[in-house]
Amino acid sequence: MICTIFKREFLGYFRTPVAYVFLIVFLTASVGLAFFLGNFFKNNAATLESYFLFLPWLFLFFAPAAGMRLWAEEKRSGSIELLFTLPVTTTQAVLGKYLAAWAFLALAVVLSFPMALTVGYLGDPDWGGVLTGYVGAIFMAGAYLGICSLTSALTRNQVISFVISFVVCLVFVFLGWSVFNGALGAVLPVGAVDFVANCGFIPHFDPFMKGIIDPRDVIYFLSVAGITLFINVVVLER
Repeated sequence: MICTIFKREFLGYFRTPVAYVFLIVFLTASVGLAFFLGNFFKNNAATLESYFLFLPWLFLFFAPAAGMRLWAEEKRSGSIELLFTLPVTTTQAVLGKYLAAWAFLALAVVLSFPMALTVGYLGDPDWGGVLTGYVGAIFMAGAYLGICSLTSALTRNQVISFVISFVVCLVFVFLGWSVFNGALGAVLPVGAVDFVANCGFIPHFDPFMKGIIDPRDVIYFLSVAGITLFINVVVLER
């Protein structure tokens, strides 16, 4: 049943022009930021770090946009009652919808492959670092969408789901942002600041950008997704 729900949800993104607009806007924004704010050419380095650098901030908008409809739309239209009359468990429904949203956002990230081809044409990049950057971005997208799926289950209004998702994800980004942690260092001891930083998305994504796949970072992103999905199941069952 998970596969059935996955196909229903994933193909549902492409039944309207919204999915194509989403992909175009995401790719334009991510590539534009890399070229203009990331100084892609001025860095004179064959790397995609300037592209990956902005993904945690872009996901603040695009992950809630992809995930806000998961349960809020089902509740608004009343189709959630129909869904749960089918021979499907709550866990299967949550996983099917979540995996579909994750695959859609992963597709948006992977479609930026012309950036990698451009880097390969202009220089001799570390392809291992490029690959791990994409892997890390997809894992991070999964953590974002776990939060978005949960907030979508808490309301029947997609706009409210988007706003709550944005705020919660923003907290996770700020926790790992060096500027925010530098400000915390003025009032908290070093150990407390390090603990707060380790709860954020950015410190666990940085190693992927440098070509390092640390199991602890993978476990972190999967844990965020797993915990939020577990709560998501509990919320729906209650």
